[in-house]
Amino acid sequence: MTSSAIAVSGLRKAYGDKIVLDGIDLDVRAGTVFSLLGPNGAGKTTTVNVLTTLMKADGGTVRVAGHDVATETKAVRAEIGVTGQFAAVDELLTGQENLQLMADLKRVGSGELVVTELLERFDLVESAQKLVSTYSGGMRRKLDLAMTLVGKPRIIFLDEPTTGLDPRSRRTMWEIVRELVADGVTIFLTTQYLEEADQLADRIAVLDQGRLVAQGTPDDLKRQVPGSHVRLRFTDVADLDAAARVLTDSTRDDEALALRVPSDGGTKSLRALLDRLDEYSISAEEFSVHTPDLDDVFLALTGHTTEVVAK
Repeated sequence: MTSSAIAVSGLRKAYGDKIVLDGIDLDVRAGTVFSLLGPNGAGKTTTVNVLTTLMKADGGTVRVAGHDVATETKAVRAEIGVTGQFAAVDELLTGQENLQLMADLKRVGSGELVVTELLERFDLVESAQKLVSTYSGGMRRKLDLAMTLVGKPRIIFLDEPTTGLDPRSRRTMWEIVRELVADGVTIFLTTQYLEEADQLADRIAVLDQGRLVAQGTPDDLKRQVPGSHVRLRFTDVADLDAAARVLTDSTRDDEALALRVPSDGGTKSLRALLDRLDEYSISAEEFSVHTPDLDDVFLALTGHTTEVVAK
């Protein structure tokens, strides 16, 4: 595999007169987590379907693991694994039987050894002989991902892998994703949790109405959105009034006895701010630095709230 696990140039897709993908470009580096975000109807699912050979594009070029998805479909499928939004497991089989079935379908040599290793890796040994119908949501997601790993794909597409999971199960899945990347696996992630993308993704692309409106690291995207500020809280109204007169560009919150002061959050600007308060003998009870998060980025770029972030 080249340094680019996925290379997309000018990807276009339309259904009749409706343009779903309007010439998007993506470059996913091998051994990283790439997250695609966007509101419902932005074109995320269509993008994933094209990349995983489930749908043909109308234009552009797409190479996955160095292979053209249009002309080398079998080669692409041999290199990828796909875990959908809903766990694709057979509830009438045990966890071990689900894994063994996948090993048989993929004609994996030493199938029993592979199954044993995956059960151990995903902490499913104790429940291996139980019917999947008795599994919790977190266990099903782990089993689903374990089944995806049969055959050792080098690129894995995860479509909302933690939807519906409790916080502990979600963090367990995060650790599994990090372990996969540490082993050199490339992850293409769609998620409805912006915190998840912030925690896991090396790079993020935001898709809106079929066009990419931003790409970069989580920090790069946050820096594109204004709103960094320092919040100062005071013990009484007198100090609040005095600080507001000195910091004329601040916004006050009388109920909380607080001021919001625009700032880049750097040490130099923080020092200057505190020195200015000290110059007028004003003391703040506490201060905190706030920077835009991915929710702010998403809203600024798409005009939508995170309630409609992709699936």
